[in-house]
Amino acid sequence: MKRLKSKLFYLYAFLIHILLSVIIILVSWEFLEYKAYNFMMKNVTAKPTISKDIIIISIDNTSVSRYKWPWKRELYSYIFEYINTYSKPKAIGYDAILSVLDEENPESDAKFFAQLKKTPNLVVGFIPMRENVSIEESNPEFFNAFKDKFYVKIHDMRKNKIPGRYNSIIRFPKPYFDSVANAGSVKSTTALYGYLQSADNIVTVNGKMFPVLALRIYMLVNDINELTLTDNEIIIPKTGKRIPVMNSPIGSQTLITYKKMMRNSDYSHIKYSASDVIDSLMLMKQGKKPIIDPHEFDDKIILIGGNAQAAAIGPVDALLTPVHEKHPGVDIQATILDNIINSDFTKQSTILFDLVLLALLTAGTMYLILKLSFFKSLIAVIALGALYTAFSVVCFKFNIAVNVITPLLIQLSTLIFGYSYRFILEGRNKEKIKQAMGKYISQDVMKNVVQNIDDIKLGGKKAVVTVLFADIRGFTSMSEKMTAEDVSKILNEYFTEIEPIISKYNGVINKFIGDAVMAVFGDPIEDLNHPVNAVRCANEMLKKVDQLQDKWLFEGKPKIEIGIGINTGEAFVGNIGSEKRLEYTVIGDTVNLASRIESYNKVYKTNLLISSSTYSYVSGIADVIKISEVTIRGKSKKMDIYEVLRLS
Repeated sequence: MKRLKSKLFYLYAFLIHILLSVIIILVSWEFLEYKAYNFMMKNVTAKPTISKDIIIISIDNTSVSRYKWPWKRELYSYIFEYINTYSKPKAIGYDAILSVLDEENPESDAKFFAQLKKTPNLVVGFIPMRENVSIEESNPEFFNAFKDKFYVKIHDMRKNKIPGRYNSIIRFPKPYFDSVANAGSVKSTTALYGYLQSADNIVTVNGKMFPVLALRIYMLVNDINELTLTDNEIIIPKTGKRIPVMNSPIGSQTLITYKKMMRNSDYSHIKYSASDVIDSLMLMKQGKKPIIDPHEFDDKIILIGGNAQAAAIGPVDALLTPVHEKHPGVDIQATILDNIINSDFTKQSTILFDLVLLALLTAGTMYLILKLSFFKSLIAVIALGALYTAFSVVCFKFNIAVNVITPLLIQLSTLIFGYSYRFILEGRNKEKIKQAMGKYISQDVMKNVVQNIDDIKLGGKKAVVTVLFADIRGFTSMSEKMTAEDVSKILNEYFTEIEPIISKYNGVINKFIGDAVMAVFGDPIEDLNHPVNAVRCANEMLKKVDQLQDKWLFEGKPKIEIGIGINTGEAFVGNIGSEKRLEYTVIGDTVNLASRIESYNKVYKTNLLISSSTYSYVSGIADVIKISEVTIRGKSKKMDIYEVLRLS
């Protein structure tokens, strides 16, 4: 039963720790891990190196100050005219949405659409939407025309085919639709608490798949018309590039590896103001030197977008990211494209990896706690936590996103649990030791030792005590006629029965001497009435032996009788022995006299004899017979002893 309870204790402790760990993991993943990820991305993963093949033209604060907002689309046409006329870029990405025509300025729109038609290497953005009705129910003609025109062959090899969450697209005006040849999604999906940590690669609209803007630009530059989508990656057969993805209900997303922002800039990539491009066009037409050399755009990928953050009126396209509170959307698109071009992908650690890591960290922490001393284990656990922190930094350095806070919280939880468990376990072991040692020495002596554990030393004190000796009559001759096993059974039963009687009267068994027992009253249990209690104890011991005699007679065992001697006086009480081996005992003339008085039971055929000093305390309750002038060995003078007949 005890073994079963012990196993249940370990099982319950283990289950409680598992439950606590699950709660910590869920809370950490929900509220803390995203902050750690953002910190690591900004300070460890994000690097200043960028792709010089990507250039941003931004409608920024300078642009809306130079050319007042809202802009006519004619101004956009100037940007494309400058690029088309004087530069030879690889591709152009237009990170903007055009959903309505400018009815008041149709000529301006016409100029803009005319320039778009002259730009075959252009990819424009579109936004998929979630509507209450499907495309087929609302606008089947546009969707069919859209998918036919911007179709890209995507082989869906996913085993777990998660349906897309989009079922409509913000409609293009027909002149705009007719002017562009390529399109990619610019829909951004923010993560927990608004941070954009990952980006879609492919979006599914009404069962049809479309690449995002950055991926579509990469495909256009490399003349790629098909992709393969698996549960874990996007495979581009022509270039052999593999883009890791996280297949989820949100979509086939990839963590964005952000770059460090340029000094004194809101952008991490090379950026030109749209107003400078427009002014450069005007200067070139006048035969003057442009602000921006058009050859800066040769063999480059240009991304055009708007973000006039400080302007009172102007285009604002900024999102909260790990590296910037107001990160321009066009720079985010440039970063995603940069990741694809340079295969600079951040991979999320797998659930299996996370669980194995947590298990190893927990096991290692628990091992250190149980095997080392408190301070050594504490230092070792702190070192282990520091080692894991360094490990996580290295992982982020090599674009592997691991959990940072959760393992440390689990380690802290294991630390608290481990020391609590160790404290409980040590307490249980100490209690077992106390119980075991209490069978060799008195429980009261054991309590005294435990209470003064830091002050155990040789020495003691003088105290007035009552010493009781009880001896079995004729034990030697009796034991010669019995086997050792039978003798031990009788002795064990006898001692088992008298031990609680001695404890009942505040006595302490000092030692067993063969068939004899020595008990002390008055110390270490303080008792002012110890002589009376000692005599009452002896009287009850004799009654118990009478009961045992009847039992042993019935069992065919020999009849035994005991003799008891009691003396009260001053004795030395304390620890004797050596520094390495102590014994708590009582020594002195009082003890010797009690032993010798007991021996006179054989002479006078009595069972209970007490000294005159003890009688002086119990004369009021004891009927006695005085035995006068007894010669006690070791005493020069004769003394009186008393046989106790009965107690009142």
